[in-house]
Amino acid sequence: MVDVCIIGGGAAGLMAAGTAAERGLKTIILERNEKVARKVMITGKGRCNVTNYCTLLDDLIRNIPVNGRFLFSAFSKFMPVDTMDFFEEMGVPLKVERGNRVFPESDKASDIVDALRRYALRSGAEIITGRAEEILTSDGAVTGVKTYDGDVIEAKSVIVATGGKSYPLTGSTGDGYILAEKTGHTIVEQKPSLVPLEVHEGWCSSVMGLSLRNIEIRVEDTEKYKCVYKDFGEMLFTHFGVSGPVILSASSHMKDIKKGKYEIYIDLKPALDEDKLDKRIQRDFLENSNKNFINALDALLPKKLVPIIVKLSGIKPSQKVNQITRAERENLVYLLKNLKLTVNGFRPIEEAIVTSGGVSVKDISPKNMMSKKVNNLFFAGEVIDVDAYTGGFNLQIAFSTGRLAGKSALSE
Repeated sequence: MVDVCIIGGGAAGLMAAGTAAERGLKTIILERNEKVARKVMITGKGRCNVTNYCTLLDDLIRNIPVNGRFLFSAFSKFMPVDTMDFFEEMGVPLKVERGNRVFPESDKASDIVDALRRYALRSGAEIITGRAEEILTSDGAVTGVKTYDGDVIEAKSVIVATGGKSYPLTGSTGDGYILAEKTGHTIVEQKPSLVPLEVHEGWCSSVMGLSLRNIEIRVEDTEKYKCVYKDFGEMLFTHFGVSGPVILSASSHMKDIKKGKYEIYIDLKPALDEDKLDKRIQRDFLENSNKNFINALDALLPKKLVPIIVKLSGIKPSQKVNQITRAERENLVYLLKNLKLTVNGFRPIEEAIVTSGGVSVKDISPKNMMSKKVNNLFFAGEVIDVDAYTGGFNLQIAFSTGRLAGKSALSE
């Protein structure tokens, strides 16, 4: 018999385990993979955007578009600064980058994973390999966990921290939803969140791999005729459309997505207004007055993008720069400030960074993360129907809810 059985050895599970074990509770982590926190290893392109240096609670909650207020108690008790202090104390120096994104100084996600694993083990938790098939209950309370191998782990409390359905190769295959549903919990339909986008414009595949930095995007809802999102930063062209930080964040604002409902406008030169950009182009054209148009844009644009812009501008590639009219030049300026992409839809949920949907927050007490339906059953992390924008906020959810669940198990 153990005091706490934690299903899932990811960010939330390891934080919960260390916290519970520190309290003197006999704690076991049941992890289906041979190695813990495999998804953490690939976050932030392997650098691990561990949290966001967001010091105000209201600002933090504003970055959680799905059920942010539910996290008020969890965040109040474990803010980003607490996360940062935790990892610093565990021997992982951190740094703050653009957008208050926090990374390990080493740029190695493995340092974060090692710190979490070390914390859980040093606190006294045990990690065993296995996959939970069922949460056992009796008289409305948890009694243990049954594994697919037929083993039964008797436990006074259980914390479900299995993650979502994104990146299934890391073990996030939606097990937690099945376990929760079997115990009578409502499961909100899962959808991809922070996910790359498929677009209509076929030219994207011809510039696959091109990364644009310091660009600005705005997302327009064509049905409501309004802008639903703006962002500044980096994006990436792919064989199916677009990805990268600003695109992933934009996907969170696209509701009831369907072909053509959303359009993305890329400002390739956000530091220049149209008038200044026009003057810049005039200077470039003056220096290249006898060149063909297609050979006059190298100083202005990435080489891969030049033929695309030339084609979309309607100006013949072979036209001499000194023959380009004012109207043609003004159209070029507009194009560079408003390069349009038409969104066809999301990529599959398996490619999403996080899963939107999961165990309904109506079935969980926000004060302690305990189920309202089964006594001493707790939930933490992505398995809950909460998700945030990019920038470290989703990992902060994992740490805060894991911490609260670990503190709350058998506390009454």
